[in-house]
Formats: sequence, C-alpha cells, structure tokens
Amino acid sequence: MNLFDVYPLNNVTITKAKGSYVWDSEGNQYLDLYGGHAVISIGHTHPHWVRRIEEQLEKIAFYSNSIQNPLQTDLAKKLGEVSGKEDYSLFLCNSGAEANENALKMASFHTGRKKIVAFSKSFHGRTSLAVAATDNKNYVAPVNETENVDFLPFNDEEALAVHFAKHGKEIAAVIIEGIQGVGGINVASDSFLQLIRSLCDKYGAVYIADAVQCGYGRSGKFFSHDFAGVNADIYSMAKGMGNGFPIGGIIIAPHIKPKHFQLGTTFGGNHLACAAAMAVLEVMKEEKLMGNAVMTGKYLRDELNAIPEVQNVRGRGLMIGFDVPEEIAALKKNLLTNQKIFTGEAKPNVIRLLPSLALKKKDAEQFVDAIKEEIEAFAVAAE
Repeated sequence: MNLFDVYPLNNVTITKAKGSYVWDSEGNQYLDLYGGHAVISIGHTHPHWVRRIEEQLEKIAFYSNSIQNPLQTDLAKKLGEVSGKEDYSLFLCNSGAEANENALKMASFHTGRKKIVAFSKSFHGRTSLAVAATDNKNYVAPVNETENVDFLPFNDEEALAVHFAKHGKEIAAVIIEGIQGVGGINVASDSFLQLIRSLCDKYGAVYIADAVQCGYGRSGKFFSHDFAGVNADIYSMAKGMGNGFPIGGIIIAPHIKPKHFQLGTTFGGNHLACAAAMAVLEVMKEEKLMGNAVMTGKYLRDELNAIPEVQNVRGRGLMIGFDVPEEIAALKKNLLTNQKIFTGEAKPNVIRLLPSLALKKKDAEQFVDAIKEEIEAFAVAAE
C-alpha cells in the first residue's frame, strides 16, 4: 500500500527535536521557525510536557466520555485562569477543523438560524462545514458547497454593516480569524472586530473567534481577538493547545446553554490529551511565554522592516508574515536548503514565521543573519 499523495513534501526526514531545533536522519540540525504549522507552542519535547504525558500513560491513556474525567475539569479551570475567560465553558475535541465545526453547529443551535458570515482568504478547516466557510475552492468538494455561507471582504467595515442591514435576522454566526494564517498573516483590525461584536449583539448572531492558529498566546495575548477589547461568544482552539499532541476545543460564553447530545466526540478530551494540554498551560505560565512572544516578535519585525528587500512585514507576537518580491521568490527554499531553517509560506510569495513561543533571542538573530546572507546571494547572482 502507498500513501495517498496529497502533501508536497520537503526531502527531509526529521528524527529528533528539542526546543526550537530539529535534526534530520543524517544528523543535520535545523532551526525551526515553522513549529509544525504553529503547533509547537512551548518547544519541542519540553521536559515538563514529556513527563506529564509519561506519568499519565502509566495510569490510563483513554476512556470514553461516558465517565467522569477530572483531568478535563482541571484543564477547564487552568484554561480559564490563563486565558482570563473563567466564566466560559469548555468542550474538548481533537482538531481545529472539529473545533470550528462544533462552534458553527452551536451557533446554529443557539440562534435557530442557518446563515454564516465568513471572509475573503479565510481558512477554518477541511471538514464539511468548516471548509464551506473557507475561502479556497481547491479545498471545497461539490458536497461541501452551500448557500448558507456568505463571504465578505476582510476588514471591510462598510460591507459588513451593509450585509447585516440586509440579512441580519438570518445570520447565525460570524466566524473570523483574529490573524489569518493560511490567508497570509492578515491582521483583523481592532475596529473591525469591535464592529462584529456590536452587529452580533444588535441582530442576535454569534461571534465565533477562530483562534486555532492565532490563539494560545501566539500573538502575545492569549487570544489575538483580545487586542480589540471584545469578548467573542465562542473561541475555537487547537494547534498550540497540546504542543503536538492532538487536541482541540471550543470555549463557550455563559449565555449559550448546553443540552445533552448536542455535541459529542470519541477521542476528544482523553486522558493523555488533557495531560499534554495541562503541561502546555503550566509551562506558558511558569516561563512567561506570552511575554517572550511579544519581545522576540518585536525584535524580528523591527529587524525585518530594516531589510529593504523584505516587504509588508506584519503580524503580532510570534505570528509574523512578510512578502517576498518575485526576484527572490526562492528565499524560503534557500533558507531551508542553505541555512537549515524551516519557515512557513502562503501563496503566492509570503513567508510565515510560526516558531515556538519560547524562541530565544539568539535564534531570532540567527534567522535575521541568515535571511540577509541569502538576499545578498541573490544580489551577487544577479550581477
């Protein structure tokens, strides 16, 4: 049997990881500024995270949600404390797509409505309803197509207000990434998020904050939506939540009430996943990683802004993007091949930085030096 060929793969086999570094099968060391797609929040194989999982594995790894699991209760309490959303309730699942799927379903249950507002360049996952709210036709199969999702321009306040004026009583939810990831590190303006909040309040719709990639401290606040000074009704989470162990969840505001059998999951909130997620929150708090994301992120953005060939540096904390001119379009590939540095990308020519929130200043300096060296090599080659 062969693997189903849906991933374009780098010719690298990673066999070991520690902190912000990974090593391939030939012993080469790489600086990881991709974090496995923003998943590695506290650093690869953090000793506290490893110990938490190992200790839990010796007790019980899994049982279904038909029994009480005090680890879920402990996780909810810790998540409320660290996020500042202590009056919300937690539902645990396995991935960001599943989190958004459940968030959209809860909004429809709560309002009795069908219409969803999403935005240009959005990405909310690859499951049925989540992908229907994703603005990329390559991901949407015919069976996913629905008239229940309307796409509006991102950060266009006038278009949003006009749409609500016409259709507000039909809208179940607005779903928005505080910082678009796959779309290219596009930051939702504070005033745009504030308008979403006020329009949802006025028309009885649910504000869903997709924090799968931009949440969990990556922006320097626990949720990037917090910069706008508003509270969403539902927040979806996943990537950084388990530091590589599969776990996702939604937290739900107190005015949205649960009913038995509305939501469900076989693997969500299992004992091992809860242990991994607890370790992440404990390390984030103990090591003040959100503060580090602010400081190290500012350093990177300042240094990148000082490089003339790098364009439109943007983002918050350690979620950073910049445009690469066509003449140096091979920069990402050369960073990996020549400098042994992993970065992310967005089409057509955007480099995304999504490192561990524990990224050290010296590692950020190494990246800045490497990018200058590669840009200089392009200049020499062009002469």
